[in-house]
This record gives sequence, structure tokens and C-alpha cells, in this order.
Amino acid sequence: MDWEERENPKRLVKTFAFPNFREALDFANRVGALAERENHHPRLTVEWGRVTVEWWTHSAGGVTEKDREMARLTDALLQR
Repeated sequence: MDWEERENPKRLVKTFAFPNFREALDFANRVGALAERENHHPRLTVEWGRVTVEWWTHSAGGVTEKDREMARLTDALLQR
């Protein structure tokens, strides 16, 4: 898995690149639908041609196996 681990709070972070804002927003909406389905919500930052996704579990104070699974599922959204 090629997600970066950052501190304060400990979390998984990855930035996805897209050719324009529309495709970035479409991806962010797919991540949002995944989050709702799994009842586990990331921090999303949407910019022109980029979406940064950050997964961590607030109640656990860091990264859990659920966050790692959500990162894998997020990567799989690119296959669509």
C-alpha cells in the first residue's frame, strides 16, 4: 500500500491526481459514497486536479485496520 503515514494525529494520507476539477470532484463523491456505505468517514480535500484523502479513527487515536481497509477500498475506486 503506497499511503503515507503522518502524525498529529497519526493517519494515512494519499493525494490522487486528475486532469481537471470535474474528475477530482467525481472521485471525491465516490469516496464519500464509500464512506457512507461503510460508516467510516475521511478528511477530504478537493482542489483543481487533486483530491487528498486522510483516514484515521478518532476514537482509537490513530490508524486501525479499518482505516487500512478503507485506504485499499479508496484505491480500488480508481479501477472504475
